[in-house]
Parts: sequence; structure tokens; C-alpha cells
Amino acid sequence: MSAARELTLFDLDHTLIPFDSGLHWARFWGAQGVLEPQVAEAYLAQCQAYVEGQVSIEALHSLAVATLARFGVEEGTALQARFGAAIAGVIPLAARMLVERHRQAGALCAIVTTTNELIAQPFARAFGVDALLATRIIVEGDAYAGAIAGLPCHGDEKIRRVEDWLSSQGLDWQDFAATRFYSDAFSDLPLLERVAEPIVVRPDARLRAHAFAHGWQVIEALA
Repeated sequence: MSAARELTLFDLDHTLIPFDSGLHWARFWGAQGVLEPQVAEAYLAQCQAYVEGQVSIEALHSLAVATLARFGVEEGTALQARFGAAIAGVIPLAARMLVERHRQAGALCAIVTTTNELIAQPFARAFGVDALLATRIIVEGDAYAGAIAGLPCHGDEKIRRVEDWLSSQGLDWQDFAATRFYSDAFSDLPLLERVAEPIVVRPDARLRAHAFAHGWQVIEALA
């Protein structure tokens, strides 16, 4: 594979989309009667506990993946397709246009998210990116095991996942004339510092302060 001129990476939740995709999934299927309403409530409570430093990122995403254990892979794939059709109307046009501008400029584009792959894949397809790097799910036979495979795609792990993906394409960081990453979260600081052009979108308080101190571009709203 020949090297692309630029590498552009995107976080998903609260960056390309202004909401948490895992919570959106739980609420959507709660409304459809596929999941109990308390699943979304438990996930939201766990999100709040994570923000307050009471639980780990592993615990947060293990909860999200645990709900999949009731589904076979075939059923999960069908649910994913229905979810993909439903989210078409909630993805901001400005975010679609941002990704498309980079794709039209010839950039190699990927979404790099802590969200698990089952939930994140419909968004990746909607944006038309070249790759999705997400938290993996253990599959046993024809069913989901209800557990995460390896580490969540989070923090330093995002760098490793990007580098593994590039290596699989016969590429490395130095093959690109420009590298950039869009994110809203301080937890993405390792990857933001790894690229040549970090861009923060609606950043949390810690990331906003860091961005201002280091002269990074801050976007308040995608347009």
C-alpha cells in the first residue's frame, strides 16, 4: 500500500458526535424493548462514577460489553444493522463534512475510540473512514462472551493500536507529511501529543487548559 499524504485520526464520542455512543445504544434498545431500561441507567451511573474517578475505564466498558452476552453474533449483527440505520439522522452534518474534507484531500482516516467495536462500527461506516480502532469484544463460538478482549482502546493503548494498524498496512508515522488527531478528552492526551497537529473539540476542562497552554487549536463546534 502506498503512503497517504496525511494521516487524520478522530475520537468518536463527544468529538465527531455530541453524545456517548454506548449510552445512545442502551437507550435506543431500551426503547425498543430489547434491553431493560435499567441497563441505560446503570451505564450512565457508571459513566458518572468514572468521571469522578470512582471506577476504572476497564470497569466502565466491561459493563457495556457484559450486556452483549445475551446475544449470539448473528443477532448482534442484526441489531447493529438496525442501529446503523437509526443513527443516520443523529450524526451532525458538520462532522460528516469534516471527515469528508480530509478524505477528499487524500488523507488516510481512522476513528480511534474506546467504544466497543459492535457499537462503533455503524458510526465508522456512516463516516466512511478507512479504519475503525475500537475496544474489541471476545467472541466464543457463535456468541459474545460478554467481556473485553485485551485492553480498552484508551489512553496509551490508542497509540499502540494506531501503530499496529499502520504496521499492518506497511506504514509508520514518518510516512506521512502531516498527522493530526481530533479529540475532546484529556484521557486522549497521549495520542494528541503523538501527532504533529493535535486538535481539540469541545474539550473537557483539563484538556482545554492544556490546549491553551500549548497553543493547540481549539474548536468549540464543528462547522
